Amino acid sequence: MEEAIRRWRLILGGDQNDGTGFSLTGVDLQMDKTLSALYDSERSAGLGPSSPNVNRWLGDIRTFFPSSVVQVMQRDALQRLNLTQLLFEKEMLENVEADVHLVATLLTLSRVIPDKTKDTARQVVRKVVEELLRKLSSPMQQAIQGSLNRSIRNTRPRHAEINWHATIQKNLKHYQPEYKTIIPEQRIGYGRKRSALKDVVLCLDQSGSMGTSVVYSGIFGSVMASIPAIKTKMVVFDTAVVDLTEELEDPVDLLFGVQLGGGTDIQLALGYCQQIITRPLDTVLVLITDLYEGGSDEPMRKKAAELVAAGVQVIVLLALNDDGAPGYDHANAAYLASLGIPVFACTPDKFPDLMAQALSKQDIGQWAAKEDLVLKR
Repeated sequence: MEEAIRRWRLILGGDQNDGTGFSLTGVDLQMDKTLSALYDSERSAGLGPSSPNVNRWLGDIRTFFPSSVVQVMQRDALQRLNLTQLLFEKEMLENVEADVHLVATLLTLSRVIPDKTKDTARQVVRKVVEELLRKLSSPMQQAIQGSLNRSIRNTRPRHAEINWHATIQKNLKHYQPEYKTIIPEQRIGYGRKRSALKDVVLCLDQSGSMGTSVVYSGIFGSVMASIPAIKTKMVVFDTAVVDLTEELEDPVDLLFGVQLGGGTDIQLALGYCQQIITRPLDTVLVLITDLYEGGSDEPMRKKAAELVAAGVQVIVLLALNDDGAPGYDHANAAYLASLGIPVFACTPDKFPDLMAQALSKQDIGQWAAKEDLVLKR
């Protein structure tokens, strides 16, 4: 019972009307002060705009709370106390618990961060990017390479095209003990190799609402660019279009090439994609946007219809993050869905399998329904 009252006291914040009558001591009292500094509307604990106070508070929350909670509290601090300006301070960047949301904030501010802080900001971004690469690159590579291998498997390969591992497994029943060998009655191969079996275009809305989606898209784009069997291009847009394909080798450089914020011109971006797509029947175009078009909807809808008619496999992701249900333009989503374009939000853990399904030309709608991803209609 006492533990339950203690927890309620920490939740309610200690005002006279909290009703618990419970007095905190020791570590609990210090924890309460760190919570009050952020969530007390009177700011009586005095976080204020002072960098030393904030740095001390950042150290305290890492002492008292797990990393996942620390990241939530940091985001709340930036929003509730308007501490974004403090990201210009080297000392704060060195003490902050970096995550994908902080990276998105830094990218938004990248054009105005002082020179003295830019190197530290890049180090923060690189740390998060490397952590995400360790987590996401292997599933992405395995899913895509597996789908491509299956899509070109044949049973009459040339000698240089034989998949010996699969062939031996298939013919184990034909093992000849007296000769200590296997008779490969059925050969399995991957067909003739080409420099690129499929083309992928990631077309990314860099308006401010797409911050974390931009980070994940940059990571996945870099991973796909390292796979020889697919040719990956990265296009970002607001009211202008920028081709960042040349930056895919280094995801940090790529992300700093993005300018979050500004307006949105989706039809202009789709028009550019039409120009760079040379093999429409072998191309997957992933448009990542909330579909809020800054200009007229009709030109954007026309471009999308032209891409579909040309044979391009178009997929619209309303978000690529773990942030929950995104806001989006329902009318445009419904129209694109009527063209047969799958429209839904996707979490990063499901994106590798999504691309594997798309590259092997599976029904994305059925896959999304199976994965409990709600398609917009």
